[in-house]
Amino acid sequence: MFGFDKEELKLLRLLRTPRAVQDYLDTVPMNFEQMGDTLLSPRRVMREKKAHCMEGALFAAAAFWVRGREPLLLDLCTTREDDDHVVALFKERGRWGAVSKTNHAVLRWREPIFKSVHALAASYFHEYFLDDGKRTLRAYSRPFDLSTRKFAGWTVAENDLWHLSKALDAARHYSLVPRGNFRHARLADSLEIEAGKITEWKV
Repeated sequence: MFGFDKEELKLLRLLRTPRAVQDYLDTVPMNFEQMGDTLLSPRRVMREKKAHCMEGALFAAAAFWVRGREPLLLDLCTTREDDDHVVALFKERGRWGAVSKTNHAVLRWREPIFKSVHALAASYFHEYFLDDGKRTLRAYSRPFDLSTRKFAGWTVAENDLWHLSKALDAARHYSLVPRGNFRHARLADSLEIEAGKITEWKV
């Protein structure tokens, strides 16, 4: 069903909770794609020991699937000046949370306290900004299910998973904030901007 070998399954099964998955991903160095753009499968993340945000989300989704949870992604879409972010969704006692791989002090793990996916996505709005303070988060996807047959083999693929990225981009997205409300948004202040520059891994 998953395609993993015994050693890979052993590692994934040790990650019994979303918190354990996040703890593991925090030890994985950031993939700075120095040899060109990549979209590594969970197998390659384990082997190459690196991941960027979507690669981390795919790894988390695979770990969830092995443990009997749904493998779900959430796409956070921004303006053209910024980069989208992808997290892995999970539920505890009816509340949504997220595992997030990032190199910054923001856009990180979310506790399972949110009643809706909209509420969880909205929790990222305040900390999603450019160096000039402009807030850029605009939309979020519906939960993107990786367990469907059309995505078979994504867990252990040796090729980059660009078809998943395209499918996620094409999935239904919802506006996060009513258009008229953006004019009331306050720019991030200098302290927030400095905090946003803190990085975990160096090139």
